[in-house]
Amino acid sequence: MRKTAFLLASLISSTLSTCFDPSPAFPVPQWHNGAKDKHLASAFNSLRTKLDTFISNPKYSAASFSIELTSQTSSLFSHFHTAPERNATRPGTPKVDGDSLYRIASITKTFTTLGLLYQAEAGTLNLDDPVSDYIPELTGQIPFHDITLRALASQLSGIPRDFAQSDILLEIPDPTFIGLPPADKKNLIRCDEYADYDPPCNATDLVKWLNHHAPLFAPNAESTYSNLNFELLGLVLERVTNMTYEEYMQTSIFTPLKMSLTTISTPNDTHAVLPVGDNYWDVDEGIQNPTGAIYSSTTDMSTYLRYILTHYNALATGINWFQPASFATGLGSFYGMPWEIFRTDRILPESRRPVTFVTKSGGLPGYVSRVSLMPEYGLGVTILVACNEHCGEVLDRLQEVVTVEVVRAAEESVWEGLGVGYDGVYEAVDRELNSSIELVSSSGTGIVMNSFVSNGTDVLAEVVPKFWADPRKSWRLQLVPTLLYKDEKEQAGEIWRILAMYERKEGKGRDVWDDFCITDIDTAKYAGLPVNEVVFWHEEGVMELPAWKVTMKQSTEPKNDERFVVQQ
Repeated sequence: MRKTAFLLASLISSTLSTCFDPSPAFPVPQWHNGAKDKHLASAFNSLRTKLDTFISNPKYSAASFSIELTSQTSSLFSHFHTAPERNATRPGTPKVDGDSLYRIASITKTFTTLGLLYQAEAGTLNLDDPVSDYIPELTGQIPFHDITLRALASQLSGIPRDFAQSDILLEIPDPTFIGLPPADKKNLIRCDEYADYDPPCNATDLVKWLNHHAPLFAPNAESTYSNLNFELLGLVLERVTNMTYEEYMQTSIFTPLKMSLTTISTPNDTHAVLPVGDNYWDVDEGIQNPTGAIYSSTTDMSTYLRYILTHYNALATGINWFQPASFATGLGSFYGMPWEIFRTDRILPESRRPVTFVTKSGGLPGYVSRVSLMPEYGLGVTILVACNEHCGEVLDRLQEVVTVEVVRAAEESVWEGLGVGYDGVYEAVDRELNSSIELVSSSGTGIVMNSFVSNGTDVLAEVVPKFWADPRKSWRLQLVPTLLYKDEKEQAGEIWRILAMYERKEGKGRDVWDDFCITDIDTAKYAGLPVNEVVFWHEEGVMELPAWKVTMKQSTEPKNDERFVVQQ
């Protein structure tokens, strides 16, 4: 008994910390019922009403939008709006639908990065090579010999944001009216916005400009948004593939993924969503194509998101495409390659478990857009907007309404399914053993061991309080998924780990460092096996604890606690 107690004490002391709500808390749902899932269906009905009510405001009369939600396998929801106020001389598509085309602007950066990962896996480039290895003509103040391809893709290069756009001199007839000194254009480049978009800028223009400008930060010191990062990466792709950027995107991504409407060349107006007023529909972006040129639809983008959801950890050796690369300014905001990642604990009604959104937004005159992947739920949403004013306001509201409604409905559906699949009392298959576990699940606590008896020892009542429990705190034993299987080929034998979690303090008495949590999943071993490993074999309806040498089956029969056999 003392050996058992020592072993259990080791387990508990190794796993408990000031962590509260681990994420993910469940395996990625597959959404086999699709849009027929009752919780999602209810949310979709609510969404349609909320979206239509919002966009009916007269100040949004020139805004059109397309929204589509997809799982890993199929689209689940779509909603479209055609602006009442349209361009009379060039109306574009008469009715917005899933095939309607928008400029997706900086979402293009994800395609450029995907192309980069393909080439890294093919061995034609190394993400940790300096960009100067591929563009040796880069010289000047910026230390390009210290800026890797990975740093460029992760917004960590420290180089300026733009070189041919966003100049106040081009926006205001007389800048002296807002306190700026007189200036002229004689020393400025002669392309893109500085030349009324004709001609577009080329590689020579870009390199020349960079060679005469200073960095914002040292490489890898601070993250800051830069379009130039991806213009350089596009040039690298052209040099290692001996193709134009457009040819490479078409042959490596658009065609293989069957994104038949997606293009870099300006498409005809058949599917075009053309907002009233000035817009970027016809602008040739030249060397800036890799940072923001692509035209696409929600149907094609859902295809793209499905591919990402199922391949994000298998695109290039050693790369999980969803992992952050650096901090951004917001507490829960991070840069990836080139994702804009947001983690929030404010979205779930019954829990402060963080939910992760892997996003990329884009904006050009006349167009704003955002894709948001929700990896824990196996979902992705595309929002494309065409407008002439209030564009950011429209996108932000659509993003808030859609993502919050969808995540909350998905959460309800997930826990209802987990309750059916996991909850209950499990008893040792060998009925001579006095070992059992009761699992209870909820959104607020996850899947929790409500009781755990091993060889007649009540683990929760006798062992935890004696050898670990802090009388000032409450705790629970929670199961968390590793998202791995004992049989990966057949996707059988779900591997979970038991973690001891504290209950979160709120209000007075909560210390600053209460939020400090370092993930520590692999705890004590017994005879070389992890003590906190649990394996679910759903086909057989059993739960296995390998280190405890016990297999348990869900049971409705009452236990006979007087039987006791020490496991050998």
